[in-house]
Amino acid sequence: MKKLSIGLLTGLTALTLLAGCGNEKPANAEKGGSDNLTVEVVAKGFQHDFWKAVQAGAKKAAEENGVKMTFVGPKDETAIAEQLEMLNNAINKNPSAIALAALDTNAELDAIDQAKNKNIPIIGFDSGVPDAPEGAVKATASTDNYNAGGIAAERAYEGIKEKLGEGVNRIGIISQEVNSLSISQRTGGFIDKITELLEADSAVGKGKVAITGHDKFKNDVKESDAKIIIELRVPAEVTDAAGKTEAQALLEKKDLICIYGSNEFGAKSIINADEGLGNRIGTDGDKVIAIGFDSGALQQDAIRNGKFYGSVTQNPVKIGYEAVSLAVKAANGESVSDVDTGVEWYDQSNIDSDEIQQLLYK
Repeated sequence: MKKLSIGLLTGLTALTLLAGCGNEKPANAEKGGSDNLTVEVVAKGFQHDFWKAVQAGAKKAAEENGVKMTFVGPKDETAIAEQLEMLNNAINKNPSAIALAALDTNAELDAIDQAKNKNIPIIGFDSGVPDAPEGAVKATASTDNYNAGGIAAERAYEGIKEKLGEGVNRIGIISQEVNSLSISQRTGGFIDKITELLEADSAVGKGKVAITGHDKFKNDVKESDAKIIIELRVPAEVTDAAGKTEAQALLEKKDLICIYGSNEFGAKSIINADEGLGNRIGTDGDKVIAIGFDSGALQQDAIRNGKFYGSVTQNPVKIGYEAVSLAVKAANGESVSDVDTGVEWYDQSNIDSDEIQQLLYK
């Protein structure tokens, strides 16, 4: 993994967070300052380089605040039982605060209640802890994933609008899963925005976009009545082989004009699938426009060599940094509020700029 550029974090500790939800004073707040504070960070996994970048940001904040920090995560983002065990272990250590990116809040409700009863503040990060008991989660450091999916859709529309016309066209989506709040919001944000843009386009028209592939997102427009078919594919398991299979199924369709991967896994699946199909994706002529999310070595190479139209990147280092910074504040009894850690669009024209490079990881 290349050395992360985290120069953008200099001066972040001077950031003053607006007061949001009031915190009860934690049991360990009498220690004062950050001396002797401990923060347990429970991530969603280590399968993707994204989490390594989050860990780097968390470590930076821990060092700056002089706190002891432990960063753990299950083998992948489907290992709910493993993450629950890690959360229970973290609670049993009686830390000053916990930062949690929950895989399944419902499965962890008892543990979250236990932390609340022990007066251990929880800070959500990444997808956060949706539907947690009131008062358990003091604040969340995360990307506005729905808006980010919309940004990806706006760029996708720019790339395909000249291709709209006679006949039916298809837009494919590879989503790692539909249960994770962050990924489902990126998928939903993309679908809603691209549908809005297409229905406003005279080449398509209102009521002419059919959404298929998964009950969570499908609409009532019949494929036989549609000018555009948005087809969502979700692999049965989170493996390279399963992702590649779903992406190939889309890329083999002759009416496909655009394909979107809603995280690093989805983008990687598209790239791997394309290698065996005669290079269908690209930015020239009748190639299929490919849009990604996050980064990673394969995705960055695909953008540099013109295979990918571009991608949306989060700021994973800032997510980890803000999660631990909020945890320290909460542990000290300070009021905290949610932090939007932001996104940027990058493509061949700006990928090597300093502004974008500090947000990418390999």
